[in-house]
Amino acid sequence: MTSLPRRAFAAAALACVLVGCGGNGADDRPATPSRTALAPPESAPATTPGNAKSGAVKALPRSVPARLRIPAIGVDTAIMRVGLAADGTMEVPPVVADDLAGWYRHSPTPGQNGPSVIVGHLTVGRYGDGVFRDLSRLHRGDTVTAHREDGTTAVFTVTTVKTVPQADFPADDVYGDVDRPELRLITCGGPRSGDGYRDNVVVFAELSSTTP
Repeated sequence: MTSLPRRAFAAAALACVLVGCGGNGADDRPATPSRTALAPPESAPATTPGNAKSGAVKALPRSVPARLRIPAIGVDTAIMRVGLAADGTMEVPPVVADDLAGWYRHSPTPGQNGPSVIVGHLTVGRYGDGVFRDLSRLHRGDTVTAHREDGTTAVFTVTTVKTVPQADFPADDVYGDVDRPELRLITCGGPRSGDGYRDNVVVFAELSSTTP
């Protein structure tokens, strides 16, 4: 198997930080791998192109995502890169009026073998709804398209949508190694808890097609 080792994402996952998802300028951060268990730096390829498949679809070489489109819920957003904050939790995009989705740069790029992770806000404080405000409305069979910097696109098909307590975030399921290209979309959800939300919404999707 040539995808990233499981320990790079799940072995030392940290507890969730229960803060707001953009409420009052705060953000929510799902459980993330520790700073000492990171994937290779982004200059290093995380997979050998074309040696593994999702169904009949070959994995793509590494290329950073530039734009994300989810037609079923009207998402069309540029993508920024996020890493780890000083406390070891995953960074999230800034709370601004025109917020963006954020690709976790220590995960595979969309279309590579392994779980590519993209996060976004449910709400952005005084600015209102966030880019992933309707993520929980996705259903099995909906499509998600990642446009990559090399000009290729990776189209994913949703397999599962889960709402999970932040206190029991399924880090192994989200960050654990897989031998095919997959996508994880994450935001907050459920009832409010203090300045934030109690749960996370996680969308699981598999690569279904690519275009040059």
